[in-house]
Amino acid sequence: MAGEPLSNFDLVDPNVPYYAVKEAVLPFNRFPGVDTLLGPEMRSTGEVMGLDKTFSRAFLKSQMGAGVDLPTEGNVFVSIKDSDKGDMILEAARNVSNLGLKIVATRGTAEYLASNGIMSDVVNKVYEGRPNIVDMMKDGGIQLVFNTTEGVQSIDDSRGIRSVALYDRIPYYTTAAGCRAAARAMKGRTESEIEVHPLQDFIV
Repeated sequence: MAGEPLSNFDLVDPNVPYYAVKEAVLPFNRFPGVDTLLGPEMRSTGEVMGLDKTFSRAFLKSQMGAGVDLPTEGNVFVSIKDSDKGDMILEAARNVSNLGLKIVATRGTAEYLASNGIMSDVVNKVYEGRPNIVDMMKDGGIQLVFNTTEGVQSIDDSRGIRSVALYDRIPYYTTAAGCRAAARAMKGRTESEIEVHPLQDFIV
């Protein structure tokens, strides 16, 4: 745009020895009735950044900074749309299972996970009758949610899940990539103590 090639500028080598993850702070609880499913509107009131030598721990720090408390025990609810059933979700499910958390899934997702050697307990969707996943969340039986949806009906059906997750402060991820990143962060947390360094330590 300036009419000069980048080679004419004394730029810092982009291959830095750390990862930086930026996370938006989304205070949905300040907007009653607003669905937490992300859309094109900007609802962020700020941003935080996590820095570390690995992506997983940088992502973990970004979640901590945004007030998201990833669990160390309990139950993880998994309900995934067909187009997301692949390596990312399988990795996420295996990671949380290996960390000792129990997986609770809708029937279709439970069957998919079982076909890939990952065991889970089946829970009803909201329209399938009670007790269902929303009942379980309200009773404190879910500590983390991995839920990707598509289609008007599916998105509407999962609105109750998102509402309870918001008000009970249950971490909720709505993309396959987000689910994998959260699971990697939980695994990364077990590798060593989380440390804090001044920003100046990362200047190269």
